[in-house]
Amino acid sequence: MEAASGVVEITVISGEDLRVNSRRPVKKNAFAVVRTDSKNYQMTRVDTEGGSYSTWNEKLVMNLPAHARFLTVEVHCKTSSGDRVIGTARVPVSDFSGGSTPESYLHFLSYRLRDDKGERNGIVNLSVRMKVPERVVPVMAAPPQRMWPETVVGGWDCAGVVMGVPVRSSYRTVQV
Repeated sequence: MEAASGVVEITVISGEDLRVNSRRPVKKNAFAVVRTDSKNYQMTRVDTEGGSYSTWNEKLVMNLPAHARFLTVEVHCKTSSGDRVIGTARVPVSDFSGGSTPESYLHFLSYRLRDDKGERNGIVNLSVRMKVPERVVPVMAAPPQRMWPETVVGGWDCAGVVMGVPVRSSYRTVQV
C-alpha cells in the first residue's frame, strides 16, 4: 500500500456538451470515474436523464498518494454493448493543493474532456478540497510551570511579562 499524502474530497458536479466521437450528443446513462492512480478509483452513479448535460453532484472522498501529480477524471456512457469512454481530463494536483490558498479551501474547477484521439468531447465541472487532518491537542496532567520566577515588588505579584514602552519627554534639559 502506497503512503498517502492526504485525503482529497472531489465533488463531480456535472458534465456539459458531452459527445460521442465529438459529434453525437450523449442521450443518457453517463457516469464519471475519478482515479488517483492506476489502482485507486471511485465512480459516480449513472445519470439516466441528463444526457449531454448530465448532473451528478456526487462527493467522492479518496486517499491521494504522495507520488500523485494528477487526478484523472473519465466520463463514460453505458450502452447496450458495454461502457464507452466519452472523454478524459487530467487534473493537476497543483491546481488544488499547495500555493497561496488556505488549507481545506474549496476549489471549483472545469476541465475539457478529450477522447483518445485528442478530440473535444465536452466539459466536466468539479469541486476539490484537500481534507486537513484534525489536530489533536494533548491533555496536560499538571498545570504548566511559569517560565519566569515569581517576584514581589511593592506588594504586587510580578510573575507576568512586562513590556516597556518608550515615552518621549516634553521638557527641556538646561545645561549649566
